[in-house]
Amino acid sequence: MSSLSVSLLRGAVTSPFKRAGRSAAVLPTGRASLPPARSAPGPLASYSRVCGFTEPGVLPLTYPHVLGFPLAMRVMTGRTFPLPVLGLVHTWIDITRHRVLHPEDRLELTAYAAALTPHRRGTEVTMVTEARLAGEPVWESRSGYLSRHPTGTTTAPAAGAAAVPEDLPAVAEWQLPGDLGRRYGAASGDRNPIHLYPLTARLFGFPRHIAHGMWTVARCLAEAETGIGAEAGAGEPGRIRSVRADFRAPLPLPATVTYAAAGAAFEVRGGGRVHLTGSVTLDAS
Repeated sequence: MSSLSVSLLRGAVTSPFKRAGRSAAVLPTGRASLPPARSAPGPLASYSRVCGFTEPGVLPLTYPHVLGFPLAMRVMTGRTFPLPVLGLVHTWIDITRHRVLHPEDRLELTAYAAALTPHRRGTEVTMVTEARLAGEPVWESRSGYLSRHPTGTTTAPAAGAAAVPEDLPAVAEWQLPGDLGRRYGAASGDRNPIHLYPLTARLFGFPRHIAHGMWTVARCLAEAETGIGAEAGAGEPGRIRSVRADFRAPLPLPATVTYAAAGAAFEVRGGGRVHLTGSVTLDAS
């Protein structure tokens, strides 16, 4: 059984004994780490294929987050973590790289909980994942996960939300098959039941299974990289330096959605809803 599967099982067992919204809740100070290692070629190829990345020899911007997700789950399912992991909703992510990364790079990964923040719908925890190369920080992500509970407040959404212009022009239409969650889960190791089958999703209150948020943002970046390469006349690996994405609404499967973009901003919409908004920054020319 994989370490992520073990964490999911531990989270299912411990969640009923944790209560979100406790005023005295304190985050654990410990960190989970993995020693330096190269990316395994098979899983990386599968991930790139399901997300649409085509640039050989360059690690997709989102991939270290996938590699570090079992570490984040280890922290969030630990005994001293105050929120129940079952029902946590991924609400936003910021990713920044400090240099172009390659599959052969031996990345050392670390994950830890950084902050607990009141949210109008509950309590949000910020999880940080960092990658180092020979001791040098080369990549980091910050993610918000919301534990929903009554608050009686109207706290503003998390700071840093990507500002997206209205009526972004459509760039591409994507047909998302019903097995997308299972394919992405196999490639990434994230086999959360809400993404696999209608039946398993209904157990958690969803009428149908939904696409992974991290697949959606990765697919957006792959599409954006294609556009950048076309504008430059050739592929330019590593041009996207950072991304901020906000997960606005679940994306039920199967679905037909529109990827829209203008300048640095992008979004995914379909069925009369905006599912994801975001923006990117590029390397200086």
